[in-house]
Amino acid sequence: MLPNSLHVRSAALGANGIADGAKPGAVIIDMSSIDPVESKKISEDLAAKGIELMDAPVSGGEPKAIDGTLSVMVGGNKATFDKYYDFFMVMAGSVVYVGEIGSGNIAKLANRMIVAVNIAAVSEALTFAKKAGTSPELVYQAIRGGLAGSTVMDAKAPMMLSRNFKPGFRIELHIKDLTNALNAAHSINAYAPLTARLMEIMQTLKADGYEKEDHSSIAKFYEKLSKVTIEG
Repeated sequence: MLPNSLHVRSAALGANGIADGAKPGAVIIDMSSIDPVESKKISEDLAAKGIELMDAPVSGGEPKAIDGTLSVMVGGNKATFDKYYDFFMVMAGSVVYVGEIGSGNIAKLANRMIVAVNIAAVSEALTFAKKAGTSPELVYQAIRGGLAGSTVMDAKAPMMLSRNFKPGFRIELHIKDLTNALNAAHSINAYAPLTARLMEIMQTLKADGYEKEDHSSIAKFYEKLSKVTIEG
C-alpha cells in the first residue's frame, strides 16, 4: 500500500523489486490508490514475467483501518479474487470484486470524487447557514436524518463545527487522488467538471498552507470567501 503509481512500479519492477525475487505464478496484491491506466501497464509488465497483479485499494480512512472494517474494491482475475477473499476479510468489512485489472482503482477514484464533492456541499451549506445568521450546528442536526444526510456529512460536519482538522485523510493525499481521477477521465474523454473544481479548491487550500490538514478543511475555502466561521 504505497503513495502513488511511481512507487508501485518501483517496488514491483524496479531494481531489487518484487519481480527480481518472485517466481512465476506469484500474485502481487497492490492496495495503493493509483492511476488505473498505470495499474494496467504494471500488470502487463509483470505478466511478461509470469507474475499476476491485482489492484485492491481501500476506503474508510484511519478509523476503519484501526477497527478492521475497511472497504476493499478489487480488480483483476475473478478466480484469484475468490482465492484471496478470506485474506482480504481479515482487514475489511466489505470486499467487492469490481472487474478486470484497474477496476479497483476506478472504483476508488469514483469514491474520492464523490467524497470531495460531498464535503464541499456540506461546507457550502453550513457556511450559507452561518452567513444567514442561523446556527450551523442546528442546521446539521435538522437535515442529517433526511435525504441530504450521508456518512460523509456525519463524519465531517462535526469536525468543521468543532474546528478539529486533525487529519484522517490529508488534503495533499486527496489532491493526489483527484489528479489520478482527472488523468484517467481525460484519457477516456469522460466529463468531470465537479472533480476539476474540487481540485482547484484543494490547490487553493494547499497554497494557504492547509495541505497537511484533514480534507474537511475544504470548509476553510468557503469561510475565507464568505468571511465567516462555521463554528458556533
